[in-house]
Amino acid sequence: MPDYASAREHMVNCQVRPSDVTRYGIVEAMLAVPRERFVPSSKRPVAYAGEAVELTKDRWLLDPRVFAKIADTAEIGPGDDVLDIGCGLGYSSAVLSRLCRSVIAVESDGSMAKAAEETFSALSFDNVAVLTGPLEAGAESEKPFDVIIIEGGVGDVPPALFEQLAEGGRLIAVWMEGTFGQVRVSVRTGSSISHRWVFDATASVLPGFSRKPVFAL
Repeated sequence: MPDYASAREHMVNCQVRPSDVTRYGIVEAMLAVPRERFVPSSKRPVAYAGEAVELTKDRWLLDPRVFAKIADTAEIGPGDDVLDIGCGLGYSSAVLSRLCRSVIAVESDGSMAKAAEETFSALSFDNVAVLTGPLEAGAESEKPFDVIIIEGGVGDVPPALFEQLAEGGRLIAVWMEGTFGQVRVSVRTGSSISHRWVFDATASVLPGFSRKPVFAL
């Protein structure tokens, strides 16, 4: 039987800690959450490898380093309400739930959303709620959010998502330009959104977040 606990510790020590992830809560959460429970059974042997894990044909679980650095960048506090977009089978939401007050996890794939709910229930993650719907729509009925994390690449982000941020809220995503990507933090101040680039990363662009074509006259 695979020793997932040792694999989890090795992942944190060899992939997360060396990547300048400074918030101990993230390290503690990633040591505690069984990543293998949130991937397809056929992918469990590679759940802790230093790469993205395929969930379905066009959906991936972010690699541990990128996810950990995104969570670190988000500066999540214990009183924060978090929107996790594209939660897949729920790993990201499970980790984030240990850092904040509540997580709303949005997933467009109904079967993955159902599986995530079942795993949360089995593992007693009781501050996570799963909504099934278009990823790009977010969770309008549950706003505002202190943090919004998009668990994949984006070419563009609909303005409606920025409007779901609380004052001072942060939206973090991997912005892709071809095969090159960077993680960007967008902060809401009043009606304005400011942006800053944080680190290089790549991720598969999520459904609903492709760059819209621009027509020039």
